[in-house]
Amino acid sequence: MIPAIFDYVRPSSLSDAVAALREADEEGKVIAGGQSLLPLLRLRLAYPEVLVDVSGLPELRGVRDDGDSLLIGAMTTHYEVIRDPLIQAHAPLLAAATATVADPAVRHRGTIGGSLAHADPAGDLPAVALAMDGVFVTSAREIPARDFFTDYLTSALEPDEILLGVRLPKAYTGWGFHYEKFHRTAQAWAVVGVACLVRRTNGEVAEARVGLTNMGPTPVRAYAVETAVADGPASRQAFQAAAQDAPDGTSPPSDLHGSAEYRRHLAQVLTARALAAAAGA
Repeated sequence: MIPAIFDYVRPSSLSDAVAALREADEEGKVIAGGQSLLPLLRLRLAYPEVLVDVSGLPELRGVRDDGDSLLIGAMTTHYEVIRDPLIQAHAPLLAAATATVADPAVRHRGTIGGSLAHADPAGDLPAVALAMDGVFVTSAREIPARDFFTDYLTSALEPDEILLGVRLPKAYTGWGFHYEKFHRTAQAWAVVGVACLVRRTNGEVAEARVGLTNMGPTPVRAYAVETAVADGPASRQAFQAAAQDAPDGTSPPSDLHGSAEYRRHLAQVLTARALAAAAGA
């Protein structure tokens, strides 16, 4: 299909971009790599009056060491995220999950900020940001990941607010990590995905962090699983038992790719696998 008519602006500064959105009066959309927005425009599932292109703002690109955290610019592409040495050293879970996004063409054009702001619960990166206690830095404020995703394809961003980047703590440096994803084809959205971090001490699990993809209208933090494995043995049997709690608090969709009950089962199986892989069990 052909998108509805819209105006296009390419600001040269962040303040101009915010002003353009404010002038659009809730009828504007930010476009970066366009890998999420353009399909919606073609299907006329979104029909903004103005597109504000932020791809010309260099301050939104790149990874910066901020002491206790990494600040990853919203315009940093998936390709750059996967290969960045700071991310590989301090947030390898993000690199691992990003490497599963779509295909090479999409990873070269798509951006981490676009993926997160799109707020698709079937996207791979929102669950990672949630599991890592990320903080979203916008043109107006900072928003913890647990408060950023509010509903299906809906975030806490205001109409005139631009996502500048995401801050990930270095606290998980040295933890075991794994992203386990079940999808029908290499380019498809996840039917279910699990982002997992595990810290081991003396052969036991000291702490774990688990985020679930496509198990509700927003990404889900599997707190029940985290509690179940803490201070317990790092064994496959223990992980399989704890993973039975993965569906707690979720509301997975039923669609052509699987029923809600099927997704609950997948969450249990994939969580056990992700825990074992992250713990090296």
